[in-house]
Amino acid sequence: MSLQDVYGLHGKRALVTGGGTGIGKAVAMCLAHSGAEVVIAGRRLDVLEAAATEIGHGCRTAALDITKTGEITAFENALGPVDILVNNAGNTLKKPFEDQTLDEFDQVFDVHVRGALELSRCVIRRMLTDGRDGNIQFLSSMTAYIGQPMVAGYTISKTAINGVVRGLSAEFAARGIRVNGVAPGWIDTDIFRNATKGDPARKDKIMSRIPMGYLGETDDIGWCCAFLASPAAKYITGQVVLVDGGGATGF
Repeated sequence: MSLQDVYGLHGKRALVTGGGTGIGKAVAMCLAHSGAEVVIAGRRLDVLEAAATEIGHGCRTAALDITKTGEITAFENALGPVDILVNNAGNTLKKPFEDQTLDEFDQVFDVHVRGALELSRCVIRRMLTDGRDGNIQFLSSMTAYIGQPMVAGYTISKTAINGVVRGLSAEFAARGIRVNGVAPGWIDTDIFRNATKGDPARKDKIMSRIPMGYLGETDDIGWCCAFLASPAAKYITGQVVLVDGGGATGF
């Protein structure tokens, strides 16, 4: 077999949620460069259209608010079959736990877990009906392994995602659907730069925690997702791959 056969995604159709910016856009870009037909979904169509132009390779856009779970079935029906789903859409809330409300917790959990689960259910149901092999991925986080103060909803949601990967992989492995996760560490994104802007002490603390000594790039996540979706990873399921420069395990 050629390298293109082993690592390529030609003839595959991929859906990436939250694909208009940051890590999601990088995932979509890497899947597209690997040969997949890519659709990026999110709430802001103007952002998605700009990203699709940058990604190229015939990348398409689709409007989706992942928190409106009652609309997901109609969305999936209109979209049609996909071979690869990357559940990347996310948000966070930085606030002391004791001051948070359940509604605020739900605003985070509903995006990372409930919405991703419902979309995955619709996509998996079609895969099973069509008798096609499939690949489902969830974006976890290093935060699920080390914990992080002030973002309880995010930490709890990402920890739940690790359980989702284990549960769904065990249920669908024998039916041709692989389920994996990717857990980014500290990645050089606009969100990271804004979070550390004007706070050199916080940035220094973060950098001291990364054994490799530098921030990851969004492509590091994108290429990991592309690998997990490829035939090269055909015997990999139920795994959450840390892409963090050693941050979760080194000190």
